[in-house]
Amino acid sequence: MKIICIGRNYVDHTKELNNPIPKKPVFFMKPETSLLQKNNPFFYPEFSEDIHHEIEVVIKISKVGKHIQKEFAPNYYEEIGLGIDFTARDLQASAKAKGLPWEIAKAFDHAAPIGKFLPKSHFTDVQNFDFELMINSEIRQQGNTNEMIFSIDEIIAYISQFVSLKIGDLIYTGTPAGVGSVSIGDRLQGFIGDEEMFDFEVK
Repeated sequence: MKIICIGRNYVDHTKELNNPIPKKPVFFMKPETSLLQKNNPFFYPEFSEDIHHEIEVVIKISKVGKHIQKEFAPNYYEEIGLGIDFTARDLQASAKAKGLPWEIAKAFDHAAPIGKFLPKSHFTDVQNFDFELMINSEIRQQGNTNEMIFSIDEIIAYISQFVSLKIGDLIYTGTPAGVGSVSIGDRLQGFIGDEEMFDFEVK
């Protein structure tokens, strides 16, 4: 199982970090050890002083595929979830300034909390539903999948040109605007519509 993450897939988030709007999907990977499941707490790592939350819709791949055409992409997933792409922003900024890869800021242990999944049939339109992140009962991030620069189907088709997709692979599809720091003691809750998808604490 692998975790594939899409960067810069919402215009407002791209602008808030002063990044150019991409012409093609930008993706990177996290190892399986990044997963944090079952609402277990996230323990703030000692190596960073600026961990940022990034709420993301997550697609679970249900079929092996390579060189998938966009029109066939819906056949390759049956479940949609919600997760967090935690980013050590201080480590990322340092790596970027030196022109170095920044996996160190994205791929650390438990940097990819994941909540429950809903069947695709739950959604009237997978490319038009609301999701949000609440921290300590306050809304911090809100988005709708219709705001994606690259749709779910486009993402699957693009990634599969380079990387074979296997059953159980997770695709984090990018974050809307509003990213920010988390602190020890914070409670993070993720929602798709009115459905709570995860609820965990930072310790």
